[in-house]
Amino acid sequence: MSGHSKFANIKHKKEKNDAAKGKMFTIIGKEIAIAVKEGGPDPSNNSKLRDVIAKAKANNMPNDTIERGIKKAAGAEGSVNYEQITYEGYGPSGIAIIVETLTDNKNRTAANVKHAFSKGGGNVGTPGCVSYMFDKKGEIVIDKEEVEMDADSLMMIALDAGAEDFEDEEDAYTIYTSPDDFSMVREALEKENIPMASANISMIPQNYIALTDEDSVKELNRILDMLDDDDDVQEVFHNWDE
Repeated sequence: MSGHSKFANIKHKKEKNDAAKGKMFTIIGKEIAIAVKEGGPDPSNNSKLRDVIAKAKANNMPNDTIERGIKKAAGAEGSVNYEQITYEGYGPSGIAIIVETLTDNKNRTAANVKHAFSKGGGNVGTPGCVSYMFDKKGEIVIDKEEVEMDADSLMMIALDAGAEDFEDEEDAYTIYTSPDDFSMVREALEKENIPMASANISMIPQNYIALTDEDSVKELNRILDMLDDDDDVQEVFHNWDE
């Protein structure tokens, strides 16, 4: 996937309606709960929580909402235990799909994910059936219109901080890191006041599949839309060349 199409997808998500914003805030709220449970409520001692807070700010979540989420997760109210479950499967024409979820009811989530796949002519497979076709990477996307620094200077900051790759695309820069170095690179950019359109640990396809059949495109979009509407679904990765 080019940086351009990746960035276009991010802008599309950001420009969606209030319901979509509410869905994103729900996703981030669960990630805050998990991060606090694993590493405590102090961001200075919890790099995962720092990453989630950065994601929250990139999605325009108000600071008081972030702080309430941290306090709730750290207190008695944060007793909801979310389970991280990843589903793998195939969409039409063999498109590989990975679905990452956080749920307090795995039976409900499994049923909803399977229903989404089946409605689009796909099927859920066994763990590992498609993940071998992806590489787990830190992925940071920067909108060219939002940063004044030139590409070479930005690239040097990223590489010096431990980034593996830097791509200069049509309207965005994309920085790739190993999962272990993601926080360090993101924080180095943050210290330089470089705005980030997104910063996540992603599953990057090794190869992409183009769909030329209109029915397959409609079916795949049906799967992706149903997954996008599911509050238990955190992230969806696929190898469709959009």
